[in-house]
Amino acid sequence: MRERRQRRIGELLQEELSALIGELKDPRAAGVTVTAVELAPDLTIAKVYVTTWPADPARREEVLAGLEHAKGYLKHELASRVVMRRIPDLMFKWDNTFDRADRIERLISQLRGEREQPSDEP
Repeated sequence: MRERRQRRIGELLQEELSALIGELKDPRAAGVTVTAVELAPDLTIAKVYVTTWPADPARREEVLAGLEHAKGYLKHELASRVVMRRIPDLMFKWDNTFDRADRIERLISQLRGEREQPSDEP
């Protein structure tokens, strides 16, 4: 029961944070997507996983710094949009899923290219 509640609250926070981050005027937060929110069992900490599309690891530190700067505003706005006793502390983390998927896709393409090349043997 507790895990289901955590998941539902995480999904709600993800939806609301996505909207709030999209409204930020800070250029460091432009193009940021919230991919997941994981809550601690006691609901005091929320790990917010973010990325940009196209995935740009070079912007990682810039994006995380911008979100860290806006953390107080985001918590304040969440408090007005979400009915909870206590809004969890937000911890922003970079989601590497797209980076890993892109790397795997390139490796598969490379392997396909090697197979399709005719060998020099008769």
